[in-house]
Amino acid sequence: MDFKTIKIQLGESMAWINFDRPESRNALNATMIHELTEAMDWLGGRDDIRVIILKGNGKAFCAGADLNYMSEMAGYKYLQNLADAERLSKLFRSIYYCNKAVITVVHGACIGGANGIIAASDIVIAERATKFAFSEVRLGITPATISPFVVQRIGNTAAKELMLTGRAFTADEALGYRLVNVVVEEGELIDTERRYIEHFMHASPDAVAECKKLLRMVSGSDDPNSPVFYQTSVAIANQRVSPAGQEGMKAFFEKRKPSWD
Repeated sequence: MDFKTIKIQLGESMAWINFDRPESRNALNATMIHELTEAMDWLGGRDDIRVIILKGNGKAFCAGADLNYMSEMAGYKYLQNLADAERLSKLFRSIYYCNKAVITVVHGACIGGANGIIAASDIVIAERATKFAFSEVRLGITPATISPFVVQRIGNTAAKELMLTGRAFTADEALGYRLVNVVVEEGELIDTERRYIEHFMHASPDAVAECKKLLRMVSGSDDPNSPVFYQTSVAIANQRVSPAGQEGMKAFFEKRKPSWD
């Protein structure tokens, strides 16, 4: 398959999806969201793949939304925003409901929607210097489409702390909040990734798929068509066209403080 924003490397029983927009710190845009979803669906449907690893090329895993993409969204009408939000939600679902083990390795920065990717993953390995943030509220919007996956992963109390403040936090804090599974130094990333891959190679792929389904059922998140995903898309579409959303994004691009700050 031919992709513009990601690179796929196939190995024996495993596949790496590398975010490949290093010039923008792998910030998400419409093309990247579409290609990541397509890649997850394709690899998830392959019988020869047992583990999928998500990584970022360059200095950061993913710095949130691309600036040009954000600028376009600021001018979208409500229905355009709704369609865009649903595409982003579909990406997170393609990761969360994938029947393969999904390992995500983060470094540099993990901002905004990037946290939806890691929250939807099974195992998250973080380089210690990685900076995290749910920065949406500071732009006058909400982390709506990522919220079902983040709250499922870290709980409501931790989500309140991180989403309501919008503050930056460290990899060690992310570990404490259970957003990531393990924090290691840069030189330990590859060995740690290999150890997790080896764990999954010792497990039955059918049993892993069934265990993931079991855990979703027990936690009440087993329906990929749950109304909550549409409702969160509606929520962010409403917020983007709201006075606060418009002011926040306008202030961001004008490099000034928003009216509430």
